[in-house]
Amino acid sequence: MKISIFENSESLGEAAGKATANAIRDAIFKKGYANIILATGTSQFETIRQLIREPGIDWGKVSMFHLDEYIGLPESHPASFRKYLKERFIRKVAPLKAAYLINGETDPMQECKRLGELIRQHPIDLALVGIGENGHLAFNDPPADFDTNEAYIIANLDLKCREQQMNEGWFTTLHEVPARAISMSIKQILQSDRIICSVPDQRKARAVKNSLEGPINAETPASMLQQHADCVFYLDTNSASLMENVV
Repeated sequence: MKISIFENSESLGEAAGKATANAIRDAIFKKGYANIILATGTSQFETIRQLIREPGIDWGKVSMFHLDEYIGLPESHPASFRKYLKERFIRKVAPLKAAYLINGETDPMQECKRLGELIRQHPIDLALVGIGENGHLAFNDPPADFDTNEAYIIANLDLKCREQQMNEGWFTTLHEVPARAISMSIKQILQSDRIICSVPDQRKARAVKNSLEGPINAETPASMLQQHADCVFYLDTNSASLMENVV
C-alpha cells in the first residue's frame, strides 16, 4: 500500500491519470492489450479528465469494465453510470476494443451472471476505484461481503450511501435514489493486478482514515484494499486531514 497526497483535487487527478495511463501503456507493451476497470462519481472527474488527455495509448487494445450501476435507473437519467462513462470517457477515446457496461434495466441476476462470465475471461490489469463516505468500495456498503466468489452481486444501498448520491447532486430527493445496485464484488476488485484509488474532498476524510489506518473489517469495506500488493491511494490534503501516519 502506497499513499500519495496532493494539494487539491486537480493535482491529485493529474497524477492519478498519468499513473493510470502508464499502467495501460505498460500492459499493452507487455501483452498487446489491457483490461481495465473504471469507477465513476465526482471523485473520478479529474483522474478521467487527465487520462483521456494522455498521449500514446492505443485504445483499440483496451477492454473496459465498470464497477457498479443502479438497478432500474434509465440510462437517460443524469445519475446513470453508463451515461457517465459514455459521455466522459468512451466517446472521447473511442474506439475501445470493448466496453462492458452494466445494464441495470434488465434482470439483475442474469446481468450479474453475464458480466461474471465476461470478466473471468479478461483478467484485470488495472482498476480505478474510490472510497465512499460510508467506507464503501464500489457499491459494497457496510457490512460488506468479503467472502463471496461471485464477480458481480446485487447490493442493497444503505442510507448514508444514498444520501451521498443526493448531496453530490445526482438526484434531487432521497426518494429518487435507488435502493439497489449491481456492484462488482470486493474479491473481484482485489483480483486486479494494480489498483489506483482516487479520493479527494474533506467529506471523505473519516472514511479514508478508517480504511487506511483502521482494522480490516466489513463495516469499512474499503479497508480490504490494505491487503492488495499494488494499491496506490491518491489523496488531497482535505481527504488525508484526519490521518496520523502521514506527513
